[in-house]
Amino acid sequence: MLAIQAREAGGPEVLEAVQIERPTPRPDQVLIRHEAIGVNFIDTYQRSGLYPMRYPAVLGQEAAGVVEAVGADVTRFKIGDRVAYNGPGGYAEASVAPAARVVALPDGVSFDVAAASLLKGMTVEFLLRRCFPVKAGQTILVHAAAGGVGTLMVQWAKTLGAIVIGTVGSDDKAALARSLGADHVILYRQEDVAARVREITGGVGVPVAYDSVGKDTFEGTLASLARRGVFVTFGNASGPVPAFEPARLQRGGSLFLTRPTLVDYIATTEELDESAGALFSLIAAGKLRVEIGQRFKLADAQAAHEALHDRSTIGSTILMP
Repeated sequence: MLAIQAREAGGPEVLEAVQIERPTPRPDQVLIRHEAIGVNFIDTYQRSGLYPMRYPAVLGQEAAGVVEAVGADVTRFKIGDRVAYNGPGGYAEASVAPAARVVALPDGVSFDVAAASLLKGMTVEFLLRRCFPVKAGQTILVHAAAGGVGTLMVQWAKTLGAIVIGTVGSDDKAALARSLGADHVILYRQEDVAARVREITGGVGVPVAYDSVGKDTFEGTLASLARRGVFVTFGNASGPVPAFEPARLQRGGSLFLTRPTLVDYIATTEELDESAGALFSLIAAGKLRVEIGQRFKLADAQAAHEALHDRSTIGSTILMP
């Protein structure tokens, strides 16, 4: 079957299309024939070596499809079930995954939407509901508000009653963020983000800032927080955050900083099902619009990674087997 692997750590050029054996599920696994595959920034971190892997490695962290075979001990799924999963090896026509880490896909959610939203949507779920439980009336800062995670975060935060300040890089992205419910949009290439946040909040700042960008937004995010505010850094799109003195958090107003990861919030099958269920319920109810801005053929995964690097993407990106 066709798969896309990184032959070594490096830029998009290290991705290559290869033919590999179709896997056979172990007793606790299911074999999933992919209908759509999600593309995420974590894929670029693994490809580049920021998150080291053993190379060559088949990339990909999420996909949706149909169960093609089940292991001898699996009772959670049967052949023909519609499913999605968050796990390694997604850039391929099929993959095996532990049944305990696979979720059922409701009829009201398409394969495309599931592949474009599972990892991102569960990330938004834990960030807004559990990492920092956002309450109605709170003003929050969301960086990259027109990206895959950002578009979902803006909408989900609005269902919680939050006031959303989003940052974007272009007028087109600003229009998208506003259409999804962002109350205030800051063009970070043209405006001082922290100054605008202070202006919007009457000088107080925000109680929480969600930052998936990393190095380029670190200073502005710190300066945007209210006293005892929470800095949630959960991505490195512009590179990792530089080392800093913990005393800066004190000087900024007894701030908190956390670097969470999804795996710790879906550590059990029960947590996984609850998180995915919350996401799919909002999608099925029409409260979350999943923006699929780009579709590439699986064989063109390199072009998909180049688009992510250029920051030219809008919403989510998926690969089609």
